[in-house]
Amino acid sequence: MPVSADPLAALAARSPRRATASLKALPAAARLAFRGREGAIGPAGDAFGVPLPREACRFTTNEHRSALWLGPDEWILLAPGADAAPIAAAIEAATAGVPHSLVDVSSRSVGLELTGPKAAFVLNQGCPLPLDLARFPVGMCTRTLFHKAEIVLSRTGSETFRIDVWRSFAPYVWNLLEEGRRELD
Repeated sequence: MPVSADPLAALAARSPRRATASLKALPAAARLAFRGREGAIGPAGDAFGVPLPREACRFTTNEHRSALWLGPDEWILLAPGADAAPIAAAIEAATAGVPHSLVDVSSRSVGLELTGPKAAFVLNQGCPLPLDLARFPVGMCTRTLFHKAEIVLSRTGSETFRIDVWRSFAPYVWNLLEEGRRELD
């Protein structure tokens, strides 16, 4: 179950609205780190309710869940507002007897959303990736750096990015994103 203490609550409450780049904390989510080879991938996706993507640096999603490809045999499974235990039990049952690893990392990270016409500009102040739509299209995700913090970055819309960051680095990343947003004033 996700940790209830929200490291961003106070920061989010003081965050000014900016139409050019809006920043918000996302609700707690079940996060599962899944690793497996070919025989486990399909059953794990079926049990999770979202097929695990097979294309590098891409994610698949439905209304309630997302599966992010982070490596040749590594995915992060996100289920906002859900309890990780029943999801993990379903995946374990579906992959029984097939070599794999499934770890509940729900308490490790928090999610942020940065959206607006200047969202890529704000992110590029601390992220070395080219974030234009042609090179980082909707549906892409990757593990990268934002200043000195490791993040998982996903583009969920043409002007919308999801950022997963370790809980201990969340205030640091939030404050740097706020600093970048202030430059838009």
